[in-house]
Amino acid sequence: MQGVVKVYDPVTGIGSILLDDMSEVYLRPGSLKGSMFRMLRQGQRILFEVDEEDGDRYARDLRFGSDGY
Repeated sequence: MQGVVKVYDPVTGIGSILLDDMSEVYLRPGSLKGSMFRMLRQGQRILFEVDEEDGDRYARDLRFGSDGY
């Protein structure tokens, strides 16, 4: 999947990614583990895989988006 970082708190590791269809996928503590990212910024386009738990979608395996950000 692909989306844009809506919000990210580096202290807690919590945030969300806005998809093109305006739905959201959440970032949780540890979402950046194993990725090239140490920090995310609002508006940054990223690619990722999704895990579903209890009806919520969480991003994992983050990598740079198609526009090179």
